[in-house]
Amino acid sequence: MGRVPLDQVEAFVAAARLGNLTRAAAQMHLTVSALSHRMRLLEERLGQRLLARGPRGVELTVEGRRLYEAVGAPLDAIAQALRRAGARHGRSMTISLIPSMATAWLVPRLPSFLAAHPDLALSLQSSTHVVDFERESVDLALRLGGGSWPGVRAELLFDEWLVPVASPQLLERHAKVPAAQRLQRLPLLGDPSGRWEDWFAASGGTAPERYTAHFDDTETLHQAAAEGLGVALARLTLAEPLLRAGRLFTLGRRRLPAGFGHYLVYPERSLAHPAFPTVREWLLRQAAASAGR
Repeated sequence: MGRVPLDQVEAFVAAARLGNLTRAAAQMHLTVSALSHRMRLLEERLGQRLLARGPRGVELTVEGRRLYEAVGAPLDAIAQALRRAGARHGRSMTISLIPSMATAWLVPRLPSFLAAHPDLALSLQSSTHVVDFERESVDLALRLGGGSWPGVRAELLFDEWLVPVASPQLLERHAKVPAAQRLQRLPLLGDPSGRWEDWFAASGGTAPERYTAHFDDTETLHQAAAEGLGVALARLTLAEPLLRAGRLFTLGRRRLPAGFGHYLVYPERSLAHPAFPTVREWLLRQAAASAGR
């Protein structure tokens, strides 16, 4: 049969562990079709069916369970050994964060950091799943939440805020509307947080009975507002690039606490990484500047 390609084994272990091809593909930075192709090649090579589709994702067959029990732990051991070797050299750190946070906040700030530290390479993993530091080769994560996660250290970077934003085109079309009446008379966009009622309760007025459109994704909501579809109650951090580019403007100075914050999260092992203090201190400085905006 020959040697089995390691990438096929990694694909199998990821799918077996997560029970979901989409999440497994995202973890490996593959498309679902590419991951499925690797799985198919492995099954053909072994002459056995390893995974079966179930109502909640994929499930291991009897043969798949045996293989997973045989290769899962050794593959983890290899990953941990490579991670420790990389940490000793101190030239690379892996940071996990959601794609929208990477695009809106971290990536625009990276050029100055990399220019100041040319010997240090940062590897960004954009993913929506919560990092498992025990099984994944990740040194740091930027997480959004309340700050309490078991088994890891969490440091608050900055709180998130909600603020109404609109495009210059929308404001120009409604230029005759007095500023004090804008939110009552301009089209509003429904948002994932469902916080418009809280906004009006805190600032006065009444939330509309219906919205021009409703979105369940924050990034899409911000883009819709930038296209002039209506006023969005935006997450200030994620809307920053559009505000900086002049595609969105805030309506007034009032802000509403989102009720959660952005945190720097890491396991105890990361404290031993030679580059950890440098990256941590830089992230905290960047966060302090963001908090003061």
